[in-house]
Amino acid sequence: MHNNWYALKVFYNRVQPLIADCKEQGMEFFAPSEVVRSLLFLQCTEEALWAFLATHPQGIYLYRQAGSRRPAVIRDHEMEVFRFVVTSGQQGLTFLGEDRAEYHQGDRVVVTGGPFKGAEGHIKRIKKDRRLVVTIPGVVAVATAYIHPSLLRRVEGAAAT
Repeated sequence: MHNNWYALKVFYNRVQPLIADCKEQGMEFFAPSEVVRSLLFLQCTEEALWAFLATHPQGIYLYRQAGSRRPAVIRDHEMEVFRFVVTSGQQGLTFLGEDRAEYHQGDRVVVTGGPFKGAEGHIKRIKKDRRLVVTIPGVVAVATAYIHPSLLRRVEGAAAT
């Protein structure tokens, strides 16, 4: 079976014990604790995900496909961009909360230079600055600090929503 990324919202400040369990079980994980303290991403098979959840029955919300009981699969590329941005060490990252349609306003762009070179997302004006918003659909949205327009290129074929 193929390993996919899955998102868990963790309540009651229990991310660290879950990370310890992931390490013990040899599971690939990502915890963006500096930016989003309540999220944990696991890379595993769906079967392994259900087994993990069975051993941790409380305080965890599994993000699911819209209108389904199946877990939402996060595409590798989305995860790579999100990880790149939140682990960049750059100041000014803002956790916007769960992904909502309002974060998809504006052009879809790719950053062509600077510390976020290669990151893709949508441009949104936040506190009078144009900022790159990187989302994992249905899960989370994070905004970078201001990025100068000269470092942005519109992604062709991507219309504003």
